[in-house]
Amino acid sequence: MILVSACLCGINTKYNGENNLSQGVLKLIRKEKMIPICPEQLGGLTTPRKPCEICGGTGGDVLDRKAIVITSDGKNVTDNFLRGAYETLNLAKAFNIRKAILKSKSPSCGYNKIYDGSFKRNIIKGNGVTTELLIKNGVKIYTEEDISSGSKV
Repeated sequence: MILVSACLCGINTKYNGENNLSQGVLKLIRKEKMIPICPEQLGGLTTPRKPCEICGGTGGDVLDRKAIVITSDGKNVTDNFLRGAYETLNLAKAFNIRKAILKSKSPSCGYNKIYDGSFKRNIIKGNGVTTELLIKNGVKIYTEEDISSGSKV
């Protein structure tokens, strides 16, 4: 079984109420058992919601309380992101999940690349909050970009 960002499955969980449907992920869904998740919703945020970015670091820094997650209008939503990350981890543990396909660049789900907190679409190296927590607990992470480029899950 694989965790997958719900937005990649065509579920309207994206901050603007839309989705990030990935044809590659859609093909995998037909072959593999997957659990769609949206850590931001699991953390209590609504859809739609204001765009969010990590400010002052990466997902690991948020887990260590050295950085925060803010909305585009400056509201601190760090606790929502932490709650969503831990709820996602609880699901992974409950179903013994060792793999996840997550949305690239997301402040929750980004893997190796996230936005820098300026809301100017600048990319930095780092992971989202949920991704970092899953990695620390032994879950292998893929993004929709990996799936599109032919990576095997």
